[in-house]
Order: sequence, then structure tokens, then C-alpha cells
Amino acid sequence: MEKAFSYRFYPTPEQESLLWRTLGCVRLVYNKALHERTQGWYERQERIGYEQTSSMLTAWKKQEDLDFLNEVSCVPLQQGLRHLQRAFTNFFAGRAKYPNFKKKRNGGSAEFTKSAFKFRDGKIYLAKSLEPLDIRWSRQIPKGCEPFSVTVRLHPSGRWHISIRFDAPTIQPLPINDNAIGIDLGITSLIVTSNGDKVANPKQFKKHYKRLKRVQKNLSRKQKGSKNREKARIKVAKVHLKISDSRKDFLHKLTTNLVRENQTIAVESLAVKNMVKNHKLALAISDSGWSELIRQLDYKCLWYGRNLVKIDQWFPSSKRCSNCGHIVDKMPLNIRDWQCPNCGINHDRDVNAGKNILAAGLAVLVCGATVRPEQSKSVQAGAKSLLGKKQKPKS
Repeated sequence: MEKAFSYRFYPTPEQESLLWRTLGCVRLVYNKALHERTQGWYERQERIGYEQTSSMLTAWKKQEDLDFLNEVSCVPLQQGLRHLQRAFTNFFAGRAKYPNFKKKRNGGSAEFTKSAFKFRDGKIYLAKSLEPLDIRWSRQIPKGCEPFSVTVRLHPSGRWHISIRFDAPTIQPLPINDNAIGIDLGITSLIVTSNGDKVANPKQFKKHYKRLKRVQKNLSRKQKGSKNREKARIKVAKVHLKISDSRKDFLHKLTTNLVRENQTIAVESLAVKNMVKNHKLALAISDSGWSELIRQLDYKCLWYGRNLVKIDQWFPSSKRCSNCGHIVDKMPLNIRDWQCPNCGINHDRDVNAGKNILAAGLAVLVCGATVRPEQSKSVQAGAKSLLGKKQKPKS
């Protein structure tokens, strides 16, 4: 399996100058290729792919005004074109929006494949640089693992990071246990388990909001293009980085603990992109990091031999009684406790949802059953399932 370790490093003045030029060239090539592909479609209805942009890059290097492209390694430039191709692939598949132009103030990144760096004696040597990077090794790469790709990133706050990817055959599955858990995601409580445990939402954005408001106000008062504005921008970026790091640290500790203790984990596959369109809840949902939590559970379960079951987002986990299966008609968000009109049992809304998610997850895991009752009835009545089949276009 592939793993990636991220470290902070401190480049020398010569290395920083080279990295700045490399990031600038990668950004320039990416933006020029994006412009050519966009213009090619709107002017000539021509689809330009990676092969054509790679040929364009060769021609750009021969131009006198773009001769500086030869001063940096060619590998990050080619990787930038591949990233653009991947962005268009995601756009045409409906997974992302149309690619945007890269901006200098956002920092940037450059990917070096195996031909553009050396890993020798536990040190990283990038192409066109004679000295190794001064990396703060918070953890060592496992013995016998050779990196096949490194990505250098510059955060808008000015911090340099390097991500080292390698194959990790040493990952061992955790001992099998009989624990199974259902997780209901929320805002007040980040997760509520089927066992009745609740983990409070740390709300990192709210915690740092006053400081962020103060530094953003200072930024708005600075004259555009001045050095003081650049200093104020860096302060704002550092606050955003603090919020992001705090949120990721909390989620990593939480998901690692869940994976270690449970063999089977059932969660809802929420459509967060659609949920944040509600302007009243958008900030709270974004601050919770639901998508990142599920993403971490996904790959950690794969690493350590655990079972992660994602339940359909339309499954009525909150409106369904976990005791008798009765489904109520409506369940507004302000109702946190309710009584089943069929069996009379009192339910905590979130704990009841966790129990239903666990039951549905076990059903899917054991027999592959559908978790939507209306779909089960239609299939049992003889209707053909449309899963995995394309509908015919309307005439």
C-alpha cells in the first residue's frame, strides 16, 4: 500500500530561491496550458489533451522570453500538466468544477518523481540542488521503503512542507475483534455512537474567530501592494493554518481511536457539498470536517483490516425507531428527544440514529441487503433495479 509522510523543512537561501523559481514556472506552465485548452475549445471547438500541452511546453522552452523555464527541473513542469489533465478529467466526470488559474499568493506545490530527486543516507536531494533539504524528521520512513515521489508545498503563511510517498509493505492488520459501531455525525456533538457515547465538536473556527477577525480587519486597512499589507496577509494565513492544523489533529486522533477499537464501523455517506448550500448551517458544517473524517476512516480501515460500511444518505436513520422499526413522518432538527408512537420507547435522536446506522451497516455487510425499505419492496415486487445501468435518452 502507498503511504505519504508530511514534514516541515527549512531551505537554505539558495534552495529557497530555486524552489521559488520552480513554483513560479510550474504555475506559469499550468496557467498557460489551461488558457490554451480553454481558448482551443471556445474558438475552434478543439479538445486539447495532455499530449498536445506537452508538445506546447517543448515549444515554450525554445522561446526567448520563456528561456527561464530551462533553469528548473523539467519534471515538476510535466507533473503540473498531468495535474491539469486530472483536473479536466474530474470536471468532465462531474466530480469537480472547471479548473481555475493558480495564484501566487496561494503558495503552490511542485511534484518531483523518482528521476528528479535522490534519497540517500536518509536525506532528500532535489534536482539542481547540491545540498540536502533540512527536514524535521518527526518520524522515520520504515526501513526498506524507497520513496517514489516527493511533493514540495509552500503554504500562504510562508511555511515549507514536503510530502514523501512510498510503498509500505510493512503495514500489518490489527487483531480482529467483535466490536461493531454505528456513527451518526452532528454539529453539537461531532459523532454520536450506537453505544451512546458522544464526542463534542471542538469547533476550531469558532475558537479562533476573534483573532481571525482582528487580523483580517488589519489586513483590510493596509494599502494594496504595500509591504505592510503583505505582512498582514501572512498573519491572516497563519491563523487559517492554525485552524486547519487543529482540526486535522483532532480528527486524526479520533479516527485512529475508532479504527483501533472496532472491527466494523458504519457511517452515513452524507452529501456535504449539497448540505453547505444552506447558508444557516454552512459554517457549522464546514467547521465540523465531516468529509475529512469519513476520508480518514476509509483509508485507515483499508490499512488495518477493518470494515467500513457507508450507508445511503437517504436512509431514515433519525426518523426510524430502533426498537420496532416504525418511521415517523417528520423529524425537525429542533427535536432532540422523541417518543415512538408505536411502541412508546423514548429515544435520544442521535443515539437512535447511530443504532439504526449500525443495524443497516451489519445488514449490508452480511448479506448485501439494501438499506432503503422502499427499494426493497419494489425489487421484491419484480421491478428491475437500475443500479449500474444507464437509462435510455428521451426521444
